[in-house]
Amino acid sequence: MKFGIDRLLADPALRAPLRGKRVALVAHPASVTAELTHSLDALMACDDIEITAAFGPQHGLKGDKQDNMVETADETDPAYGIPIFSLYGEVRRPSGQMMSTADVFLFDLQDLGCRIYTFVTTLLYMLEAAAEAGKEVWVLDRPNPAGRPVEGTLLLPGRESFVGAGPMVLRHGLTLGEMGHWFVRHFGLDVAYRVIEMDGWQPDAAAGFGWPDDRIWINPSPNAANLNMARAYAGTVMIEGATVSEGRGTTRPLEVLFGAPDLDARAVLAEMQSFAPEWLAGCALRECWFEPTFHKHAGTLCSGLMVHAEGPFYDHAAFRPWRLQALAFKAIRRLYPDYDLWRDFPYEYEFDRLAIDVINGGPALREWVDDPASTPAGLEAVAGADEARWRTEIAPFLLY
Repeated sequence: MKFGIDRLLADPALRAPLRGKRVALVAHPASVTAELTHSLDALMACDDIEITAAFGPQHGLKGDKQDNMVETADETDPAYGIPIFSLYGEVRRPSGQMMSTADVFLFDLQDLGCRIYTFVTTLLYMLEAAAEAGKEVWVLDRPNPAGRPVEGTLLLPGRESFVGAGPMVLRHGLTLGEMGHWFVRHFGLDVAYRVIEMDGWQPDAAAGFGWPDDRIWINPSPNAANLNMARAYAGTVMIEGATVSEGRGTTRPLEVLFGAPDLDARAVLAEMQSFAPEWLAGCALRECWFEPTFHKHAGTLCSGLMVHAEGPFYDHAAFRPWRLQALAFKAIRRLYPDYDLWRDFPYEYEFDRLAIDVINGGPALREWVDDPASTPAGLEAVAGADEARWRTEIAPFLLY
């Protein structure tokens, strides 16, 4: 199969509309061709494309920034002499001066299929800026490694943030090219928008279920280390709003349901199996121990549970990471009623709301975890209705 960048490079007819126009590229370390050439280098080698600027999202064009709210400065590319603008530094929305450097903006970011992964919001901000400035935006489409399943509650009106661009569920099931079409329609944007589609992507095909077997994995951000993480992320990302560790500071970040020095992982797993065993389907859970070298519980031995949504343990249709993570939180709360579970700190430039509520786009998940009387059926009813609504909402925009 071919990703959008590969099709653009291989077909002069696709590039023809770019001739005579100034072109900018939005990219990160995973923006590579099938031959592992970075998209910026590949486009610079095209004699019929004039690249005048590049943009880096959160974590930077180089992907060197480790954590949330660690910003990247603008710079000049040492090889090509073009400006590299940061969309996660002094600004997160492209400025008028940034937009003046090009006529067409090529958006070539590898996403994880989760609303909170900030490249989704960066696409919306780019579309809005292009609409205001009269510019074009092309998405060079790439796979959604989590595939088509959708999961989670819809973001509530007024709860928008840099990790919540609009009323979508957490695991959204779209490629960024498809998401751009939804943004244009939902927000009524008057913008010249085009998707260079992939050729041959099969989101429901084994064994990758969204990620093709003939393409290697390159971290789109420092802690997105493999396909297992991408599949689990719509659940494990919620741990960023909790005091327990998501495994940052280890070699397998965001692949654990929790880790903490004062929790008994085996007991938590037993409670999960007792309370909602159906939510454990589609993966394997393994008790593990780890000592983070930085971040939460740094230098302290933690008891935790590792998620394996891979190999013979993975059932693509059955795996529901958002429910699995909700269940882990609920089991902790049931076993340790007074546990200080929710982390109160500035999260992605939101200073007045708990991070767990920012992540979920509302308080429903946290309230369900904290309510001693809540049941799996209660959360299932809310999430199931939102998921059905989202599936209907996105149906007209599916390209594959």
